[in-house]
Amino acid sequence: VQPNINQAHKWRSDLREANVRALLDLTGQHGLDGITHVIWPETAVPYVLANEPVLRRIIASAAPPHGLVITGTVRTASQVGAPFQAWNSLQALDSSGTIVGSYDKFHLVPFGEYVPLRRFLPINKITSGGTDFSAGPGPQSVVLPGLPPVSPLICYEVIFPGEVADRRNRPAWLLNVTNDAWYGRTAGPHQHFAIARVRAVEEGVPLVRSANTGISGVIDPYGRVVGRLALGTKGILDVELPLALPASTIYAQFGNWIALAIGAAVALAAYLCGRRSAAHRP
Repeated sequence: VQPNINQAHKWRSDLREANVRALLDLTGQHGLDGITHVIWPETAVPYVLANEPVLRRIIASAAPPHGLVITGTVRTASQVGAPFQAWNSLQALDSSGTIVGSYDKFHLVPFGEYVPLRRFLPINKITSGGTDFSAGPGPQSVVLPGLPPVSPLICYEVIFPGEVADRRNRPAWLLNVTNDAWYGRTAGPHQHFAIARVRAVEEGVPLVRSANTGISGVIDPYGRVVGRLALGTKGILDVELPLALPASTIYAQFGNWIALAIGAAVALAAYLCGRRSAAHRP
């Protein structure tokens, strides 16, 4: 689902309910008969879902029978004697409104989601809220009801080659939820989408991308775009999840060591050619 909510409206307290209603309306337009799972973008729900049982039941109404609504949201933890923490998260709700799976973003945006060296830099984030987000544990394959194992990626986590999947537990697909509304109608969202396609090819698994203002899409493990929603549009995309390649790619097994090995081989060849030329010089 791509709601195309303006960034200036996304976190306004007087528009939060309307933003959630827009997602629900879009989801319901298509009907849930042939859909197995619904995916909303990064921080699509501007509430702490764990603290909102009524809202969870409302969102659960958009879940297909025996399916899930997977959405970006904020997760928090507050315990007596412990510092308050918040995470930029993805959570999955079943048709009863129960949270059946969670993932916390681990590649945080400096100055956007946290302030590096905060004790030495008494400045605020450029985003709303005074609390820094905490980092999650890293890439992981999450098992959700009715779905093959998935590696969730929030926002720009998808740009890091070799850091989008758990090497010990290969996922069957990548899920990238994002909000590129910050960049408006610039090259940024197009570049972000293109980079996501490269990750699918590197890992040999399909990638599903839900973006607030676009570009949303489904990409197969060869990098082919199976379906997409254009930048700056509102809509839904109903696409079957492509199958992953039967085995890990060479890149998924060796990562950036391949590029380093090629670079070393080229440097060695250049060195040997240089020595040979010097030996034959009169």
